[in-house]
Amino acid sequence: MDTSVAERPAVATTLGLCFAIALLEGLDLQSVGVAAPRMAHEFGLTVSQMGLAFSAGTFGLLPGAMLGGWLADRIGRKHVLIASVCLFGLLSIATAHVSSFAMLVVVRALTGLGLGGAMPNLIALSSEAADARSRSSAVAVMYCGIPFGGVIASLIGVLLAGDTEWRHIFYVGGIGPLLLAPLLLALLPESRAFLDVSASGAARPSVAHTLFGGARTGTTLALWLSYFCTLIVLYFLLNWLPSLMAAKGLARSQAGIVQIFFNIGSGLGVLGIGMSMDRMRPSRVVGGMYAGIVLSLAALAIAPGLVWLSAAAFAAGMFVVGGQSVLYALAAMYYPTAMRGTGVGSAVAVGRLGSVVGPLAAAELLAMGRSASVVIGASIPVTLVAAVAALVLIRRPQAHD
Repeated sequence: MDTSVAERPAVATTLGLCFAIALLEGLDLQSVGVAAPRMAHEFGLTVSQMGLAFSAGTFGLLPGAMLGGWLADRIGRKHVLIASVCLFGLLSIATAHVSSFAMLVVVRALTGLGLGGAMPNLIALSSEAADARSRSSAVAVMYCGIPFGGVIASLIGVLLAGDTEWRHIFYVGGIGPLLLAPLLLALLPESRAFLDVSASGAARPSVAHTLFGGARTGTTLALWLSYFCTLIVLYFLLNWLPSLMAAKGLARSQAGIVQIFFNIGSGLGVLGIGMSMDRMRPSRVVGGMYAGIVLSLAALAIAPGLVWLSAAAFAAGMFVVGGQSVLYALAAMYYPTAMRGTGVGSAVAVGRLGSVVGPLAAAELLAMGRSASVVIGASIPVTLVAAVAALVLIRRPQAHD
């Protein structure tokens, strides 16, 4: 990255710690999907109840992202991030102690507050640590922690024995953030860009001005739509992929292998596609990315057997999760420093609506008796809408700081 020698240690520290947080967030986000079959067995859950359990965490993500982004522009990225990390760590441990479906839904919704508050701060810290020409790469380095955290969740699911044990994954996902919090307090530098803006004494813009002032209305709406539709597809796959693979006739261990390939592809896609945004024309990257999503979803819907399903899942992870990383980087580019947390947080929050819709829509389709192939194929039109919105977005003017 084009940073001075003196700045490189701070950049490396920021990206390394943000990657670690993203790793733990990715573990938590996929933990319910991995634990779902065993939780359904213990609590006697129907398919519709499983969809609600998947979506419960995302109910908290929306206000968490809005509040976390807004606070980041007022009291700083670092302290809001630490509070968010502690919150989702404690509530992940609390998930392991639930004794009913109702408690599960409440605790996962509260966990979402912490997860939601963390993401806009991770994006802001990562993008502001690097210079403007390397922001996509910096966000990609941070965000690849999400799918690699999913790999850990999948491995834990494969290694867990029996049909009843599911709590270990939430202990791992909770203790990790609490151990990391003191390191964040001691080592994570506050964003220099935020400190410079704060020192200038400039007035903080209102939320309405941040999102719709200065000819940003079109930018904000295009960003929101692309986030919403892409996250419908992403969270549908994150939560339902193991169950859909089981519906296609795979054993539980085989379904876990497919999910591992999905997450490995995700990590490689985040790095490859994210870094290409700093080196190629954005329209080509975005267009190719969404074409890859459509083709990989089609392959996942029709692929037979473990080998082909694993290959299709690898491609789907590469393009879907890699595409979401690109959108996160784009959000940071379209709002200036003084309002970046609020702008990014609002986009993440609107996207989280999609992360609620995706799992619930899949649950309803399955409850209606639709096959796994039909459910996967239903996400392709949603992807096309997201592609159009993203291509409109990249033609809008970017922020200058």
